[in-house]
Amino acid sequence: MDKRFWAIIGVIVVVFGGVLVVHNNNANKNGTSASSAKPTSHISGNTASKVTLVEYGDYECPVCENYNATVQAVQQQYKDTIKFQFRNLPLSSVHPNAFSSARAAEAADMQGKFWEMHDALYNPTNWQEWSTSSNPVPYYTAYAKQLKLDMTKFNKDFASSAVNNRINADLAAFAKTKQPTATPTFFLNGKYIANTKLVDGTSGQPSAEAFGKVLDAALKAAGTATTP
Repeated sequence: MDKRFWAIIGVIVVVFGGVLVVHNNNANKNGTSASSAKPTSHISGNTASKVTLVEYGDYECPVCENYNATVQAVQQQYKDTIKFQFRNLPLSSVHPNAFSSARAAEAADMQGKFWEMHDALYNPTNWQEWSTSSNPVPYYTAYAKQLKLDMTKFNKDFASSAVNNRINADLAAFAKTKQPTATPTFFLNGKYIANTKLVDGTSGQPSAEAFGKVLDAALKAAGTATTP
């Protein structure tokens, strides 16, 4: 065989290897290929508001769980003036149940119960159980039953590529912000808000008053009356 033959074989190997690399880079860790899915749009509050507070969260993250009660209180207080949005940012490398819990919330959303499942996952008693379990799926199933979801549909959606793609779209959207990957991370009208601005200066704990100062300033800037 002459040198030209081996040169052709070499080119084939290189090209084939390149195809494999491209394929593997486009596959996410859950085994489905990249998609054109859009980031999620889980919104509560005043959908017409000029002020939007976005939280990127991880259901298994203990800091997110600690923030949740304060965030819920702020959502309730500002429900008539602020638009709130939650997006998934599962830190799977440190939280083994993070991605599956996001799946549970997205599967519930397909039956119009996103916020209900979101709240069930962050419920302190529930959180202590599923977040430390080596098999959290039975807990998700129990919450879905409590929410009176169609369980056949829930189980199908939970395992679907559609749900997987939603979560990965949120991860991709967060990556575009160029912020360090940490949870919870908040954005106000697209601008990153450091958590140090959202906690009590003495205790370091999330503070409704601290959130309020940031939100009131944004409302004032938008020409909208603040919440008393």
